[in-house]
Amino acid sequence: MASGIVQLVPLAIVAGMFALFILSGLRSRSRQASEYDLSGSYTGRIGIGAGIASNWMSSASFLGVAGMFYLKGYFAMTYIVGWTGGYVLLLVLIATQIRRFGKFTAPDFVGFRYESDAARTLAALISIIIMIIFCAAQFRGIALLVSWLFGIGYIPAVVVGTSLFVSFVVVSGIMGTARNQKLQYFVLITTFILPLMLLTRKLGYFWILPQFGYGAAIGELQQQFGLNWSEPFAGTSLFEWLALCFTLMFGTAGMPHVLSRFYMAPGIRDARWGVVWGLFFIALIYWSAPAYGVLARLFEARNGLTVNMGNIDAADMIVLSAAGLGGLPLWAVGLLAAGGMSAAFSTSAGVLMTGSASFSFDIYPRLIRPGASEQDKVRAAKVFFLVMAVIVMALTFQPWGMIAEIAAFAFAVAGNTLFPTFLLGIWWPRANAAGIICGMLTGLVISFVPLFAGNSVPFISHLLPFTSSAFIGAPLVIIVMIVSSLLTAPPSPAIRLFISRDVHDCPEE
Repeated sequence: MASGIVQLVPLAIVAGMFALFILSGLRSRSRQASEYDLSGSYTGRIGIGAGIASNWMSSASFLGVAGMFYLKGYFAMTYIVGWTGGYVLLLVLIATQIRRFGKFTAPDFVGFRYESDAARTLAALISIIIMIIFCAAQFRGIALLVSWLFGIGYIPAVVVGTSLFVSFVVVSGIMGTARNQKLQYFVLITTFILPLMLLTRKLGYFWILPQFGYGAAIGELQQQFGLNWSEPFAGTSLFEWLALCFTLMFGTAGMPHVLSRFYMAPGIRDARWGVVWGLFFIALIYWSAPAYGVLARLFEARNGLTVNMGNIDAADMIVLSAAGLGGLPLWAVGLLAAGGMSAAFSTSAGVLMTGSASFSFDIYPRLIRPGASEQDKVRAAKVFFLVMAVIVMALTFQPWGMIAEIAAFAFAVAGNTLFPTFLLGIWWPRANAAGIICGMLTGLVISFVPLFAGNSVPFISHLLPFTSSAFIGAPLVIIVMIVSSLLTAPPSPAIRLFISRDVHDCPEE
């Protein structure tokens, strides 16, 4: 990505956007531990939905999905179906019920539901692992954008991007970053769809709703250039498609930073409608992402350019490349760069806040410093925020997949561990701490075995792809949890009564 040329106009647009965020964030600075991403509410169901969408719209959504469509065509549709379908799963099975537990973090829920500090600590550690992996995808997106903006190499861009991100969070304030998320979603949707409208209008397609107009480009690719972009399962199999789709669905329902949105909803109906509005706002961008991949292929075909299937950096930046190949003015390309940076910064801030909250409220006062004051917890959260940022930066130096693939691995871990824990915790009162601990440990093994042993044992990599292991892994973990729970003592009558009466509104017998 390094060109040695500083993109002055896009850089000015990016700087102006973050100046707006910082000014807004400074109005909302808070030093209260109770507001460190653990409580508070967002007024209005539409506002809750916009906050959910902003927290969700990561660089994997803004850059990575388009790159996957560019390289793999129809196969990339599994990201759209899986991630949006995961919110439907949340709406039906988890969102309303989890709000009734009245807890503020995933480990807090696990500790209360399963009456176990050990289960709570394990859930906190798993949450941190998931957050670090997921942030590696975001930092890769930041590094690629910084490399393009400043004309520097990838490794220096990782360091510069991390420094800019940490500085942004420190200057704007932790809660300022979180409370900016409705504004950030407005920026995201504008910067993503406006250039797409300009591209489709320039091509003569239906540009008012470009999500529907780019179908003509698919037809042109097939008729004039022989590229059947929409052919199902070309170069892959139905099993791989389904495995990734269901892994992303299960993972969405188990991602800690997603679940935290429902803890903070003012009421049960607000939690439910927040998901509905969030799904709508998310779909606006997801409907648009395939268009960038298709249009980039079309522009390349028209110019006689060949696709370098091994250049994952170029694929992850295809949104900007499509705008450039389409002849859009530099300010429009700058809007896309600003949107991509906003998506990565916003999601990284929310994710790392969730991870640092898990450490400072679920691990630090219980295992490291019992009796820690609220100020100690806030200090620990801030320090661990920086520690996590450094760890993620180190992981980002050596890319081990495309942006969307790295993110998918985080979802696989969540789908194999936290999703079964929440599902059984809500819907099966007999689930106990022993069963959940055995299941989560099994889920970790299933998640990481294909990453470390997949090359030496091809059967494992085929059956449990590292991005898609929850398709088989999550049902296996649920079985382990059920069997282990049945072989050990049941939960206390009090928690079983709470689930029946307060969570599911069943009258006492």
